[in-house]
Amino acid sequence: MMGRFSALMRTTAARLSALYLLLFAVGAFGLVFYITNLSATFLAAQTQEALSEEVASVGKAYARGGIPQLMRVVEYRSRQPNAYLYLVSDPTGRILAGNVEDVQPGVLDTNGIVERAFTYNRYGEQGAESEHRAIAVVIALPNGMRLLVGRDLGEPERFRDITRRSLMLALGIMSVGAFLIWYFVGRRALRRIDEVSEASQRIMEGDMTGRLPVNGSGDEFDRLSINLNVMLARILELNEGLKQVSDNIAHDLKTPLTRLRNRAEDALSGKKDGPEYRQALEDIIAESDQLIRTFNAILMISRLEAGYSSENLEEMSLAAIVRDVAEMYEPVAEEAGGKLEVGTLIETPLRINRELIGQTISNLLDNALKYASLDREDACVTLSMEQDKARLRVVIADNGNGIPENKRDQAMERFVRLEESRTQPGSGLGLSLAKAVMKLHGGALRLEDNQPGLRAVLEFPLPHDDTGK
Repeated sequence: MMGRFSALMRTTAARLSALYLLLFAVGAFGLVFYITNLSATFLAAQTQEALSEEVASVGKAYARGGIPQLMRVVEYRSRQPNAYLYLVSDPTGRILAGNVEDVQPGVLDTNGIVERAFTYNRYGEQGAESEHRAIAVVIALPNGMRLLVGRDLGEPERFRDITRRSLMLALGIMSVGAFLIWYFVGRRALRRIDEVSEASQRIMEGDMTGRLPVNGSGDEFDRLSINLNVMLARILELNEGLKQVSDNIAHDLKTPLTRLRNRAEDALSGKKDGPEYRQALEDIIAESDQLIRTFNAILMISRLEAGYSSENLEEMSLAAIVRDVAEMYEPVAEEAGGKLEVGTLIETPLRINRELIGQTISNLLDNALKYASLDREDACVTLSMEQDKARLRVVIADNGNGIPENKRDQAMERFVRLEESRTQPGSGLGLSLAKAVMKLHGGALRLEDNQPGLRAVLEFPLPHDDTGK
């Protein structure tokens, strides 16, 4: 065994492989610790920033209406999905409001940021899994009461641990595999690897018709080359299909990117004062935000079409979501010069995803308000619900120009915008996203004539009654 090892080490390829293996191992383990520490630092900073913003928001409520307003805001926000931690206690430490049942002793005695993470319990949870860790800010109110606003650390800590374990496992496997290959591979195998590397280099340089060499021996290198050649042929085929999709995306993103560049170029040309530079930067940021929203919508549509997990669906009242969205958009409608009317709401529970349905209704309301107020001073949008034996519907109707019947299916495709001038903001993904969300929920999005205007109908299937009643 030692003789073979010595003979192998006398080859230049083996010595280079040993050196590369050592450098790889040192760099890889350094990378593990760097990435995990960087992830932890980033998540901690992000959590602190979000917590500071939430404290400032709650503080404004207290400044406006004192303790009564503070209690109402805390009760409302603590019931929202993915809510922060809220707790209001009296001078004796008794909890008066919030979504926290109890906290680690001594936390409420702090004034300001709690330096170390502490443990707390949520309402309705028991056993070992009921204890969670969080960071928070404690504010002493003038009458001896205490306000705690915090953020749970479960998600950041899980992310850090999973990242570290995954990297360590992957790098460990790669290191062991590299060592075995370095030790057992002979000069013939290295020569074959060189041939494969040369062919791969030509492919990476752009020769997608190139293939890996096969010498007809039938060994593992031949089998690998054959499989990879099949894969390369499949990749070439998929690239042709991807090119068409990429062309569509590039066509719709070219205009905003051109505007972004022109605004930056205009800011750099000529002499401008401070306010003009600031306005140029604000315009660039606004354009960038729109591009980010477009990409986020593309990713969400792809995720939904790939099969969003049904575990994210919860049984709740659809009417409550409709009511919340309507309340949020009433001032938007007034600002646009129109009005938003809420019709009949039906309190039938369904298994739905609150965030996705809320976003879908918001997108449809936003479209309705935007297009109804283009050419009408009496723009009106109606939000209501309907139900029959098999379906529950949410209807968003406006009195605008509507969409011709022969273009309604086209309007629900990605990047399709029926406004040829494209002067209105938007990416042409709102209806595509709504269609994907309804597909996830087993329902459908239908566009109908409102005479005048458009009726956008979100149609949900009602759950089956297994009792036969």
